[in-house]
Amino acid sequence: MPIQEQIALCTNHYQKWKNLALSTRSMEESKIFLERAFFWLELQTAFITLFTMEKLQGNSPETKLKIIAAKSNLSKRLADYADSILNE
Repeated sequence: MPIQEQIALCTNHYQKWKNLALSTRSMEESKIFLERAFFWLELQTAFITLFTMEKLQGNSPETKLKIIAAKSNLSKRLADYADSILNE
């Protein structure tokens, strides 16, 4: 999946969870929804940072390796998140 699509995906999920958090009257549900919204916001920020690094310094082999490692770490975080959601 291209990084622009990953950023868009994160944005959509962030908006969804933020809206749910703002619309609920339950403090416990709001807390859960906000935690999920912040997860997606953090992931979005990381992808934007990687996208910027790719555009500014993407030609360097060392930078390419670091970007690949960072993308791998983000994919692992996303898989862990999905696993925790499925376990709930």
